[in-house]
Amino acid sequence: MQWSIITVGKPGHPWVKEALNLYWRRLCHYARVEHITIKEGPLEKVEQQIQAACGKDLLIMLDERGRSLRSVEMAGWIQREEVSGRRRICLVIGGADGHSAGFREKAQVCWSLSDLTLQHDIALIVLVEQLYRAYSILRGEPYHRE
Repeated sequence: MQWSIITVGKPGHPWVKEALNLYWRRLCHYARVEHITIKEGPLEKVEQQIQAACGKDLLIMLDERGRSLRSVEMAGWIQREEVSGRRRICLVIGGADGHSAGFREKAQVCWSLSDLTLQHDIALIVLVEQLYRAYSILRGEPYHRE
């Protein structure tokens, strides 16, 4: 299965890039992952570009109003999606302006990484780490402890 992580804006701080690279390298052992960045701009234009990048594939919006999953639940969800034969999933992290209410309604799935509003670079690190964690759970590796 292909994961497309779509973010508005590129990670800017060196520490963000370092953390992202750490988990990205680990995750790439388990799944095909790409990072698509959309340039900051008017919200409507940004959302059109996100929709075009995702096409008809499953769009999962990351938003504090979304459904919270435990890591084990995320792993189970991923396993079911892989078995279903789904080819590609788009995970979308908005920029400083977040997502419009209309765009949130278009998403087939909406997940929350936290009840808190996370800065988009931090959300990206958390997302990639959680994907890695989910795959390590599915492989029975000792990274996740419960």
